Amino acid sequence: MAEFRLPKNSRIQKGTNYDVAGDDAKKKRTFRIYRWSPEDLDAKGEPKNPRWDSYTIDVSKCGPMVLDALIYIKDHVDSTVTFRRSCREGICGSCAMNIGDGKGTNTLACTKAIDDFKGDITLSPLPHMPVVKDLVPDLNHVYAQYASIEPWLKTETPAPNRERLQDPEDANILNGEDGHGPAGCILCFCCSTSCPSYWWNADRFMGPAVLLQAYRWIADSRDEATGERLDQLEDPFRLYRCHTIMNCTNTCPKGLNPAKAIAEIKKLMVARR
Repeated sequence: MAEFRLPKNSRIQKGTNYDVAGDDAKKKRTFRIYRWSPEDLDAKGEPKNPRWDSYTIDVSKCGPMVLDALIYIKDHVDSTVTFRRSCREGICGSCAMNIGDGKGTNTLACTKAIDDFKGDITLSPLPHMPVVKDLVPDLNHVYAQYASIEPWLKTETPAPNRERLQDPEDANILNGEDGHGPAGCILCFCCSTSCPSYWWNADRFMGPAVLLQAYRWIADSRDEATGERLDQLEDPFRLYRCHTIMNCTNTCPKGLNPAKAIAEIKKLMVARR
């Protein structure tokens, strides 16, 4: 029998409300944060259900981005709130999560402004991924998929005495004339975790992020393993489970186009037959 509700242990419960803004707050905002920890056990010794905890703070006391509010909450309200972050400049991809004031979208907390939202801001981990704790997803599987495409320059010709050079035209294929080429991917996995095909077939479908990276090496004029790389992707699931839904391109916080990169790989597959 088909089940259309989440299992009981996955249903999100109402959590705790923390209002620390104060009556003299200049700018109150409420952040609803997904909370779950494998160490938070019930009377039977099993992990408790996830919950939504709400934090109302004065955002005039922190920076303008969602990540600034998270850091403020962790530093001044609840030190147990767990999330990843590093560069704070939209380069590392560590703080990728689902953010919204209604319908959420996968994006980077460090580059998403608090003022982009009107109501309460909801923060949850990247969807359809195992959760390590709170806003931290388990990325071991996607990193293993990334390693499987061998993301490094592969050549057979002897190495030159200096770096391998490219014509500007070839470099533009990777970087994009507008700076939004496949080499701009920061592996935040916002695209893969927004893709329904990846949700249902993540065990075999490589997903938009990994396929974008695969195309980055296939398109590199300095790489000499194009045939081998295409052979690795010639599979009913690895590549062809992409149905061009375009969620990946719509959600990419760097403005890249994974769907186009996947289409280019498919065209190369046809051209070599």
